[in-house]
Amino acid sequence: MVAYTALDWAVLATSFGLLVLGLVIGVQAYRGFRRNDSRPMQYLSVGLILLTAVPFTISFGGTLVLAYVPELADYRRHLTLLAQLLQFGGLALITYSLYEKP
Repeated sequence: MVAYTALDWAVLATSFGLLVLGLVIGVQAYRGFRRNDSRPMQYLSVGLILLTAVPFTISFGGTLVLAYVPELADYRRHLTLLAQLLQFGGLALITYSLYEKP
């Protein structure tokens, strides 16, 4: 069993906080889209969720899997690429939402 330090727990707590805040902001933006039927707000909400919550979930889940199944260590870079592509997609949607006419 791996012994975790206080710093490890602090990183985990901060990461979890970022996940929760990202989801809250994304859901609020989605609620704004539903309330105002604004297409740009829809792109903004999906972009925020892709930028924050989804990549963290993939990274965290991948880290757990890799910690307990070392044979899958070769896939670490694949998970990193997937998380970065999702973040890129989130930023692209946010940028698109800023230029789309309502």
